[in-house]
Amino acid sequence: MKIDEPWLHSPATRKLCDALTSAGAEIYFVGGCVRNALLGEPVSDLDLSTSATPQYVTEAAEQAGLKVIPTGIEHGTVTVVVDGDPFEITTFRRDVATDGRRAVVAFATEILEDARRRDFTMNALYARPTGEIVDPLSGFEDLKARRVRFIGDATRRIQEDYLRILRYFRFHSWYGDAEAGFDPEALAAIAAMQEGLDHLSRERVGAEIMKLLSSPNPAPSVATMRQIGVLAHVLPGADDRALAPLVYLEADLPAEAETRLAALGGEDLQNTLRLSKASAARVALLRTLATGTATAAEIAYRQDADTAKRAMMLRSALLEMPVLPHLESDIALGAVAEFPISAKDLMPHVQGAALGRALKTLEAEWIRSGFQSDRETLLKRLSDLN
Repeated sequence: MKIDEPWLHSPATRKLCDALTSAGAEIYFVGGCVRNALLGEPVSDLDLSTSATPQYVTEAAEQAGLKVIPTGIEHGTVTVVVDGDPFEITTFRRDVATDGRRAVVAFATEILEDARRRDFTMNALYARPTGEIVDPLSGFEDLKARRVRFIGDATRRIQEDYLRILRYFRFHSWYGDAEAGFDPEALAAIAAMQEGLDHLSRERVGAEIMKLLSSPNPAPSVATMRQIGVLAHVLPGADDRALAPLVYLEADLPAEAETRLAALGGEDLQNTLRLSKASAARVALLRTLATGTATAAEIAYRQDADTAKRAMMLRSALLEMPVLPHLESDIALGAVAEFPISAKDLMPHVQGAALGRALKTLEAEWIRSGFQSDRETLLKRLSDLN
């Protein structure tokens, strides 16, 4: 079995692999790039694993004129830059000690040892520079069935890093078969070990939750998280009832984690998940708009078309009501509307705080008219009010 991807044949890839193999090192692509290539999914990062030590990799790369950066030397990782492209290369490893957050590792010489320390069988797939697949743990069968399964004993894998609880649901959401359901052994181990989530940093938890919510359909994973108690651990106060309807309604939009998080709600999301200011503001805005009374046209006018559409779909999901029949045309109307009055139209007769109030009043009148009132009509309206 082989993969034949463009990145396998790129000049930078060939130059790197030739430098290491000619020096006697075994080199393999591993993890996400191999998994996604086999699934026909996009590949974003190229990770490599080798039997050679970091020092050996460094010497071989430098002899070939390549730049080496010791990005994670204590964990056996160096980054080799080839023609401007970075490649992360990690020596085969085995865990010596773990505390649920980080591991003490030792270098290994066998690919099987390296495979056994990984999280899921579908992530323990390797490919030689020729594209030939090496599958030391029979992970391909699980991948083909879109079955997310821990390597070996699920409880032990979780104890090594409690973040794997959330990674399990994230991977199931992205790569699992929702109709086939979840691995009972995995769920039993997660239910028994979920207190370990309390030991993780909020940054790590937040990053994992946002990756999960960015998947095409996170609803089955989130519902299962709620059923076994994980959701309450990581998002106190969250309610996932609106999530599945929202995913259905927004099927023609690119997935946005912030919209899904607004559907879930929860207590102090910015602090709980250590969201960036931009993400926290986006979640708060969508939640406010969805639970408010502004029309789709007004939201599009004040924000933008995308925000208006997401906010109205979120409103429909939260209120369990259908999307308005003229949503698209209403949004299109508001998105291009331009308020025909400016401050100079009212000056010098209106000034100071009164100027701001007058503009606000006229704008509200204009919006209520469906953006139809022209400048003269609005100025006459202001005159009538005075």
